[in-house]
Amino acid sequence: MPDLSFAKRFVGEQVLRQLMHYVGKNPEQNLGQICFLVRRFALKEHHQSHAVKILDAYENNPVIRAYINDLFENTHQNVKDRLVFNWFVNAMIFGIPKQEQIGRELGVHIPNFILLDPTSACNLQCKGCWAGKYKKSDTLEFETLDRILTEAKRLGIYWVVMSGGEPLIYPRLMELCEKHHDMAFMAYTNGTMINEKMADRIVEVGNFTPAISIEGWREATDNRRGEGVFDKIMRAMDLLRERGAIFGCSITITRHNVYEVTSDEFIDFLVDKGVRYGWTFHYIPIGRNPDPDLMLLPEQRAYLIDRIRYIRTHKLIQIADFWNDGELTGGCIAGGRKYFHITAAGQVEPCAFVHFSLDNIKEKSLVECLKSPLFTAYQKRQPFNENLLRPCPIIDNPEALRAIVAESGANPTHEGAETVLGGEIGAFLDKRSEEWGKVADEIWWKKHGQTEAAAGNQ
Repeated sequence: MPDLSFAKRFVGEQVLRQLMHYVGKNPEQNLGQICFLVRRFALKEHHQSHAVKILDAYENNPVIRAYINDLFENTHQNVKDRLVFNWFVNAMIFGIPKQEQIGRELGVHIPNFILLDPTSACNLQCKGCWAGKYKKSDTLEFETLDRILTEAKRLGIYWVVMSGGEPLIYPRLMELCEKHHDMAFMAYTNGTMINEKMADRIVEVGNFTPAISIEGWREATDNRRGEGVFDKIMRAMDLLRERGAIFGCSITITRHNVYEVTSDEFIDFLVDKGVRYGWTFHYIPIGRNPDPDLMLLPEQRAYLIDRIRYIRTHKLIQIADFWNDGELTGGCIAGGRKYFHITAAGQVEPCAFVHFSLDNIKEKSLVECLKSPLFTAYQKRQPFNENLLRPCPIIDNPEALRAIVAESGANPTHEGAETVLGGEIGAFLDKRSEEWGKVADEIWWKKHGQTEAAAGNQ
């Protein structure tokens, strides 16, 4: 009997690929058609509804319309054919249903993407780096990375995010992306390795997008990352924009730069440089020389809720706020729920910021690692709080992380990783989470019409 589901997917892929090829020539005419076909071929109901929402936003919000038009009109065809298609069609439309089906068959939850460190080596010594305590000699062999990606695709995972260390130091990184041409890759990078040759290669490969780390204007960036880094970043952005690459930025938000990096002036500057998307991370006291004093104040975090949402609807850029976007994601996405982290030493961690592990990918398959008692302990507690403005087990619900580590018996993956569980840093996290909880609960109840007694805390 022929595989009708495969036939449907094949036909759907071919039609969507052909139409996406033409969207860039006339987004005004063709975007509606591609949204219609997504509704027809998407296996998940929420993907069908997303297509309706995208088309509605395109038709009714001039900023969203300009953003989408500019994205398709000024992006290199290789990037549209590979990165955009792989992320939109392979990873989302067809990948997620495949993950759910295989997950049911294997009795394990399969996440949407993997965060993977090819190497811990880095050419910078940034202050407070979250990965600063990993051994700089740690590197995953090409064959191991190739095996991880091959296993991932069998599970329906077609989206891989890379960090480090500095991913672009890895000598065969573009070769890896080229070999797995049906996947979408993003990398958090300091940007200093992007010269003319690398920018050309990124567009040639087509399925890779760099998210360049920046702390604000020149003074703030160079203060954390080193003198002259800001200018190197500017040059990298110019090279990528000129070639039609899709690239983004990554911003660690602290109590000192929160208003600078979210100001109209800075956001408009990023848009002018060609930045298409941004990831914002609230500073967490882990890694190299953790400093709790850099954490956002409760009133600053409350400010970000409305400010980031305003930027998304009024600026030609899409920015995510992992902690304040808990309502969009259903809470914490780590622990294998939507993603997990593999270090350059092969240690399988639940999150980029939770440096504990029970398994090593060099010794086990992806499926075996996903069945880890550490992930089980994580997932049975998610969401960690009924108030989804308090999603994180580190800074919002620190008692949850202590319980997860104790129950699973997970081990720290580097010296000092355990400091988030107790001592001065642990006590600070308890205090700050309580302070934020009072502010967040008031915002949540006001929005959702809940009373304190009805809402409660987990």
